[in-house]
Amino acid sequence: MRITFFFLLLLITMNSFSQLKPVGSGVYHWADLPVKKDGLREGRKILEGTTNEFSYFEIHATTQQKGAVPRPPHAQDRLEELIIIKEGTLKCTIGDTTATLGAGSVLLIPPHEMQTFENTGDGPVTYYVLMFRSKKPMNMERSKQAGGTLLINYDSLTYKEANNRGTRKYFDRPTAMCENYEMHTTHLKLKGASHAPHQHVDTEIILMIDGESEMTIDGKTYKAGPGDFYIIESGKLHGVANATDKPCSYFAFKWR
Repeated sequence: MRITFFFLLLLITMNSFSQLKPVGSGVYHWADLPVKKDGLREGRKILEGTTNEFSYFEIHATTQQKGAVPRPPHAQDRLEELIIIKEGTLKCTIGDTTATLGAGSVLLIPPHEMQTFENTGDGPVTYYVLMFRSKKPMNMERSKQAGGTLLINYDSLTYKEANNRGTRKYFDRPTAMCENYEMHTTHLKLKGASHAPHQHVDTEIILMIDGESEMTIDGKTYKAGPGDFYIIESGKLHGVANATDKPCSYFAFKWR
């Protein structure tokens, strides 16, 4: 009886994942996201689906108000996570490591790592969570050799600028789920393109930090502001630009 129930549960789980649709290129606006409130917490589901590389891909955002009780420690069994702090101060414990991180800081968490998060600031803390499972088998040894868990404090990063364009590099390395994952921020001081339109095999996300931008993907133009996401599918011709005379900044990250 137990064996029958297990296989029924497995079949339901496999069927639910098989119904996931590929995530298409385009823009997701922060202001349009539905908000689910639970006491001193808010959740925003941004997307769920598949990509060229991932059999499962989800993005959501969590807000903890001051005084929110942390969730019990937990670990993801077959999912890797990337966390980006949007605002506020977050105390993060991953395995045996604890760090207090502010806006712009990033965490890369391999599967099996115990984790818990607590708002230790004077106001709300909001962070994006990206969860993903590769179509290829996960490789924990590859993750370990590349450095495993990352807790990157924004203030520790070097800012380099040239020709009115600045960057901060976060990481460029393999992970448990990706042959390579690269992440940086770009700051554009002037109106105009960040670089010439291009294409690559990697799926890419542009997450706006501040300012206003335009993105052309496969001949179609989108606009985005703070908190908004652009998704660019593998192989699509694309280019991002500062849309105004005021500066803009964004995260850029891609994987394969």
